Amino acid sequence: MEYDTKTPLWNNGDKLSFAWPSARERWPVIITTAIDDVHRTTFDSTDAETRSEGKRIVEQLANLKYELQHDRQLTPIEDDGESDVASYNEELAALGPLHWFTAPWLFSECYMYRRMHSYCTLSTKWKNYDFFSRQKMATFKSSRPAVLELAAQYKNIVTELGTGQQERSEKSAEEIEAAEKLLFIEMCEICLWGNATDLSLLTNVSYDDIQKLQGSAARKKAEKNILVNDLPAAFQVLRAAQKSNKGERRVDFILDNAGFELFVDLILAGYLLSTGLATTVVLHPKSIPWFVSDVVPKDFSDLLNALADPQSYYTTPSDDEKHRDVTPQPLLDKELDELAFLFDSWSTFHAEGKLVIRPNRFWTGAGSYWRLPKTAPELHEDLKESELVIFKGDLNYRKLTADAMWDPATPFWEAIGPLGPGSGMRTLALRTAKGDVIAGLPKGKDEEMRAMEGGGGDSGARKWAWSGKWAVVQFLDGKV
Repeated sequence: MEYDTKTPLWNNGDKLSFAWPSARERWPVIITTAIDDVHRTTFDSTDAETRSEGKRIVEQLANLKYELQHDRQLTPIEDDGESDVASYNEELAALGPLHWFTAPWLFSECYMYRRMHSYCTLSTKWKNYDFFSRQKMATFKSSRPAVLELAAQYKNIVTELGTGQQERSEKSAEEIEAAEKLLFIEMCEICLWGNATDLSLLTNVSYDDIQKLQGSAARKKAEKNILVNDLPAAFQVLRAAQKSNKGERRVDFILDNAGFELFVDLILAGYLLSTGLATTVVLHPKSIPWFVSDVVPKDFSDLLNALADPQSYYTTPSDDEKHRDVTPQPLLDKELDELAFLFDSWSTFHAEGKLVIRPNRFWTGAGSYWRLPKTAPELHEDLKESELVIFKGDLNYRKLTADAMWDPATPFWEAIGPLGPGSGMRTLALRTAKGDVIAGLPKGKDEEMRAMEGGGGDSGARKWAWSGKWAVVQFLDGKV
């Protein structure tokens, strides 16, 4: 807390913020979904201890939901033997008596997921259980059209990189770099809009709706909705390192959502490695189930297992398809070939040590990333070795900016505090806005956005920033 901004933070008691409906409407739905998931797993189990513990976890989740809905006081997290319990409880005590509906938004939301995790950690049979795993993979299955589209695009791009030398030799260096820059921007924008399927927000969205959020047509339509786009500056950093023949050129991804978004993150990672814009990509997942759909290490194996046998995966009816009496169409040979190419590419990069998975408990702490240099100095020093650290999604953006009530015209470098100038890190935030905090907008842009239909008008609420329709891509070079 001592390293945080002094700017006031968004609070669950602010009726004009997205924190207000989040605490009162979204979080109870999320806990209910977890209850249903545990109940289903318990019912399916034949092991007596698993069933007994499952029933107890259901009771604990139900009690948590009751506390939340009745605005009870936040209580210390029970010691489950994990390293972060003390820091959570110390911060809870330092903030004073907190109640759900008036607590700081960021802290209370993190606290909720940490409480949920403790119920499993304190068990014997459920220690590594992910309440949200079924949702993640079900949503990835529903993303089939976009997955197939991107697999085809990935194969074409990577194949052309290997066979297009004659065509490249006929172009000037300036033409080649301009083409590479455009392709880099397109790949990053694919990565940006992959965040559109954040499960913590899509509590009432059908699978058909999800498909409409994905694919090239949706991305093209959304280009005009990127309010700040610093991708050209990020490209120049990576291109300069490549031109200098620097031996190790690392790019880090601070990951956000599993399923389709992880898929597009791997598309970008594979592209960077294939073009030589990076020699190593380090992926940073969460260590515990987090914010419904955030990536944990197991999500990698789940995704790769699906791609290892895509015909079986995509033609086995999901529960939703069974309910709708839908029989999935088999994949075409061409589609199978493109998915196999992608799977082999990623597997090879991983086997060669070029695609690395590196979790750290810091990412599921209660506070903002302003604390990184002081509370996780080894992680900070490691990230300083990277050419570019890409922070994915809304939660990472909230943590970068301390979830504070900045004036939207506040410079991005100021809002990220200790990770700004002189930090030794190059930060690129890819964020579709699903919360109030925003910085780095041109002066007057927030007012312009509020004046649009559904933008909040003169209500005082920044509703335009709640839907995920609008995005910012912001870069800060902390190495200069």
